[in-house]
Amino acid sequence: AYGAKLLRNNDTVLTICNAGILATIDYGTALGVIYSAVAQGKKIKVYSSETRPLLQGARLSTWELNQQGVDVVMIADNSAAKLMQEKKVNLVIAGADRIAANGDSANKIGTLNLAVLCKFHKIPFYIAAPFSTFDLEIKSGKDIAIEMRDPSEVTKIMFKRVVAPLGAKVLNPAFDVTNHELISAIITDRGIIRAPYQENIIKILKADKCV
Repeated sequence: AYGAKLLRNNDTVLTICNAGILATIDYGTALGVIYSAVAQGKKIKVYSSETRPLLQGARLSTWELNQQGVDVVMIADNSAAKLMQEKKVNLVIAGADRIAANGDSANKIGTLNLAVLCKFHKIPFYIAAPFSTFDLEIKSGKDIAIEMRDPSEVTKIMFKRVVAPLGAKVLNPAFDVTNHELISAIITDRGIIRAPYQENIIKILKADKCV
């Protein structure tokens, strides 16, 4: 409900990975914002980034949004810049797996790419996550450990069809960290947090609503 206020009628939202009903419960986080806006009668279109290498955006978000009757178009990850250049994206909403005390946010690999593109194209970039995602013991994103995944996720398509030379060296980080300076606001179940994040994240501990 908080995040839906940021969406206007006829907006087009780009999202990555799956932050919906399948990832959490009930409404989800990033997709929950979209569902809430649609429930309010707003016409919203969504570009669902496929999210390589495991294709959560293609397999999960695109399916889920279709099931909910939301106008969704799946895109290849590397199509985002073109769409933004053509002014076909109004805002980006992503989920988060962990948020540091300064607002740096870890999410599925490729999220940082979108944030940087949004900065260049002057498009709002939002993170949507429950307050339980914040880890105030972590000062910044530099302290968030990034899991390195099995190379076969990249050398094969869904662990089946091989698409790389045998023995190819692979770097396969599961997540990246989006610097808080690139985030327009963090949408939480307690309200919307804006910069300065270090100060306003702490404030939320002492109040029911964010500033």
